[in-house]
Amino acid sequence: LPQPRTLRWAVAFSEAVYRKTWEVQGVRGRLASSAKEALEIVENGEIAVLAPEGQAVPLLKPDVLVDARMAKKNLGTKIDEAPIVIGLGPGFTAGRDCHFVIETLDGPYLGRVILEGQAESPTHLPCAVEGFREERVVRAPKSGEFRALRTLGDLVEAGEEVAEINGTPLFAPLGGVVRGILHSGLQVSKGTKVVEIDPRGDPSIPFKICERSLRVASGVVEALRLSALSKPL
Repeated sequence: LPQPRTLRWAVAFSEAVYRKTWEVQGVRGRLASSAKEALEIVENGEIAVLAPEGQAVPLLKPDVLVDARMAKKNLGTKIDEAPIVIGLGPGFTAGRDCHFVIETLDGPYLGRVILEGQAESPTHLPCAVEGFREERVVRAPKSGEFRALRTLGDLVEAGEEVAEINGTPLFAPLGGVVRGILHSGLQVSKGTKVVEIDPRGDPSIPFKICERSLRVASGVVEALRLSALSKPL
């Protein structure tokens, strides 16, 4: 997207859209203006970031396409867009929309590779942290322009103002560390998740890839391994 709406932007290469380059745990991503520049960036050992979404896919002709948008529905990804197409979470049917689906629902099957069928239906609930789910999330009470008053890693108290939308204040629902927050200036719709609080209060948490993401990523790697094993010798 031209303006990514990433809550945990410290651990997302989408941040390069705003800053031109961004490093996630020692790996650098760089914004590319074209498919040609993207190839040059990759050849230099960095991650190429392209926006707007998907337009470079037919030009780059990737061997593997992973739809990691986590939109809970298929936004148009097709199984014939690459030799290996992988969809993360609900909305994809393995064998029809993509070759593999990766389970993203928090629980015992998180990261599982699905060869036929779909992932579990979404619960629309945030992952539990210290027993808190929806209670640790701030959602937009109305549509408008978002303005952040705190940033990632800030410690806040319950009831402290952390952001506003067109002058309407938004308050931390509980004490902890700001784990996720949108960038100021973004237009948001009513109900959009705009702030996430981690009750553990560890300021380093927002800058580390979480266990859930690592397990989903491991599922992608496993799908690639299975694909390689299925190829004739």
